Amino acid sequence: MHVVVTDGTILPVGGSARPVDDLARAVGELEAERPRWAWADTRETYPELLRAGVRVSRCHDVALTEGLLLAAEGRYGQPRSARAAHARLHGLPVPDEQPNVPGTLFAPEPLDARAVAEVLADQLRRIELLPDPGRFRLLVAAESAGALIAAELSHDGMPWRRDEHDALLTELLGPRPVHGMRPVKLQTLADEVSAAFGHPVNPDSVQQLVKAFKGAGVALRTTRSWELKRIDHPAIAPLLAYKELARLHSFHGWVWADQWVRDGRFRAEYVVGGVVSGRWATSGGGALQIPKVMRRVVVADEGWTLIVADAAQLEPRVLAAMAGDVGLAKAAGEIDLYSALAKSFGGERDNAKIAMLSAMYGGTSGDALKLLPVMRQRFPKAYQFVEDAAKAGEEGRLVRSWLGRTSPPPSERWKTLVSGPEGGRAARDRGRFTRNFVVQATAAEWALALMAVLRGRLPEPARLVFFQHDEVMVHCPLDQAEQVMAAVTESAAQASRLLFGQTPVRFPMETVAVPCYADAK
Repeated sequence: MHVVVTDGTILPVGGSARPVDDLARAVGELEAERPRWAWADTRETYPELLRAGVRVSRCHDVALTEGLLLAAEGRYGQPRSARAAHARLHGLPVPDEQPNVPGTLFAPEPLDARAVAEVLADQLRRIELLPDPGRFRLLVAAESAGALIAAELSHDGMPWRRDEHDALLTELLGPRPVHGMRPVKLQTLADEVSAAFGHPVNPDSVQQLVKAFKGAGVALRTTRSWELKRIDHPAIAPLLAYKELARLHSFHGWVWADQWVRDGRFRAEYVVGGVVSGRWATSGGGALQIPKVMRRVVVADEGWTLIVADAAQLEPRVLAAMAGDVGLAKAAGEIDLYSALAKSFGGERDNAKIAMLSAMYGGTSGDALKLLPVMRQRFPKAYQFVEDAAKAGEEGRLVRSWLGRTSPPPSERWKTLVSGPEGGRAARDRGRFTRNFVVQATAAEWALALMAVLRGRLPEPARLVFFQHDEVMVHCPLDQAEQVMAAVTESAAQASRLLFGQTPVRFPMETVAVPCYADAK
């Protein structure tokens, strides 16, 4: 049963709208019946419910679903909000995409419950018109579950010790400086860079660095670390050290912690489907780019532990399951897929890894070119699967993930390039994108399914507190550690069955219980 929720109104689909004074209490009371809550945008509705202590088991996110449907229908990039969907449904002018932030001066009035119900009904109708509505329904359910999880991750937060964070920053950078000043160790490195050139140079200024190196007889195209490492000059060592520490100071320093760490928890803002392949992004906090050195400040509460789990070689396993390649599926039955591949190749593990990744990502340089024929011979179905996706991309066609997420269409610029003298290169570039899209997008779907299942299996008061591509973290009491680790294993198996049925491909999760995130690797 779908139940539409808007500000102050609950509308069971097929029933009558009911105004409510306390929305959180009303939702909490109805949640016992396990309805599928339908709302315009989880980001607008669910955080308020969480703050009131109400959690729901499942939902239908209208905005996320609209985005998936528009892409599947060849209308990728059109406004996906519930308001835009309602306007399209009634032939009205479609408003530009804009977030509806409650309390802001120009926030548009939210759609009423009946309008959201109309959009919901239209979306369910359009899903049935797709080539494989069953899979697409699973995609919508997984994407909507992801929206719930993203809100809960931000609400619950990842354990983050401010005292350990401050100690780490002090160790690496020196004491916290006054506003606008560099930490002492950064200033020391900056002084060394200037001394190496014989005059003041601001290491934060690309223009000054390029000019300084030019004066020293070194032509630079960029000041990226990979290019600097090829240069022999006394400024290089302190400059590289400066760049590394400056990045830490900017992206995970004291000011960052002031903004994103509250009450001993790091609370990032996740964006579900923020990447075209369906992978998540963040709109604040940089949760998906936590440097390894920072992991030591992620510490479980007293009497609790962190369960850290990541899928081993997820994308090659996904390819094996999608392609139905018996040989690759057999190799994927092993914990270390690349070692198993090496045995079938009769070669080294590193070579097997190169061949596998080259097949998925379209690599042709170095040893990849020599190993691809072996890949083609040993695993013909897997190889042909990604080759077909690449060919579709080169021809300007769309490709879809296993559940039906659709790739963006080629841009007008691409269409111009592909008809010109650089057409072959442009076609190959898009072929590499679509080759990877079908695998990466399906891997993202598997990860969503894993989290959705795991979320429902976790005992109270255990909580999912972190997610990054193929890695999850649960914070739980020590006496629940074994139960949660078993839940991770069972959830991975169930996610595999949901997507691929009775596949011989294994999707093992490497799972450990640790007091500190740094101990997991």
